[in-house]
Amino acid sequence: MTDQMANINGKTGMLITDGLYLKPSKSTRVLAILDALSRDSSLSQFELGKQLNLSGAMVNQYLKQLQSGGLVEFLPVNGKSYRYTLTEEGRFSRQKMFSDYSSETVRLYTTIKDFVLERLGTLLGKGETRLALFGASETCEVVLSALRDSDFQIMMLLDNDSRKQGQISTGMWFPHLMFWIRWTAMPWSLPHSAGRPRYTSSLSRIPKSADFKS
Repeated sequence: MTDQMANINGKTGMLITDGLYLKPSKSTRVLAILDALSRDSSLSQFELGKQLNLSGAMVNQYLKQLQSGGLVEFLPVNGKSYRYTLTEEGRFSRQKMFSDYSSETVRLYTTIKDFVLERLGTLLGKGETRLALFGASETCEVVLSALRDSDFQIMMLLDNDSRKQGQISTGMWFPHLMFWIRWTAMPWSLPHSAGRPRYTSSLSRIPKSADFKS
């Protein structure tokens, strides 16, 4: 499982995110370096820095710490460069750190799903269970996952991006915005950059028919 997580969205290696609230810790950077070297020990310090979005000085500092800790071995290639290989202890540490990283990520994912259910729970008391989600994004996938075993019914996903309209994603169809379907609430699942997440309850004009009309 840990090796599968090293390949995210078709990208080789662990993805270090530097968001507004979630920033990589020292342990995350160490894990990223160990993971990168486990796949390619010929990477130079410059290439490591570029791949992991770290400065050259920071990469050099981490490598020296890993060497002194017995996790990475410096093998001279010529008079100017080295090959950085993981020792047996380094490979063991990478696997353990990846396991801890995976567990922590799953706990965060579960917390987010619980938050979604809590925010939308007030709709159940009003009998509003038929939802149309607007904003086909990673956030929308989390919302769909959170509501999968709930009493809510996801009627459709809407998006004003023409490239997504008419497509199938996570078993749902993206219709054009001009189409209508009968729903009772529309949670917005746009990412943070597109505006604050919100939902509109009890739409004023709900069609009586669930048939689409253009």
